[in-house]
Amino acid sequence: MIRSYSEIKKLSSFFERYEYLRLDGIVGYETFGYDRYLNQAFYASKKWKEARNPVIIRDNGCDLGIDGREIFDQVIVHHINPMTPEDIELDRDWIYDPEYLICVSDATHKAIHYGDKSKLITLPKERSMNDTCPWKL
Repeated sequence: MIRSYSEIKKLSSFFERYEYLRLDGIVGYETFGYDRYLNQAFYASKKWKEARNPVIIRDNGCDLGIDGREIFDQVIVHHINPMTPEDIELDRDWIYDPEYLICVSDATHKAIHYGDKSKLITLPKERSMNDTCPWKL
């Protein structure tokens, strides 16, 4: 299944978007193995850096592109569909296409790759009148 930004935008909640992207990987399993140098060279390239900036602007620097979930540390531009060493070697257009990229926080990125909801950052409960007085609830 090819996933896309157009499809993920149809999902309104953070958790629906997370489930759409979740990969259920295994911690410690290397995606690129001995070809890790390709991955590192790709993310350091000028072409990648130019591709990621419009995605950050489009998503307002928000986790999974959801307003109100601003990322205050490093913004990661995540490939909605996992890349392979061959994708990088052949310099395939889709790896730079905003339709297949989305902003995520580090915690969300780890949760997507390892399928662990406990890594997700949850927002505080919305305040309401008398919520600090347990006897008035």
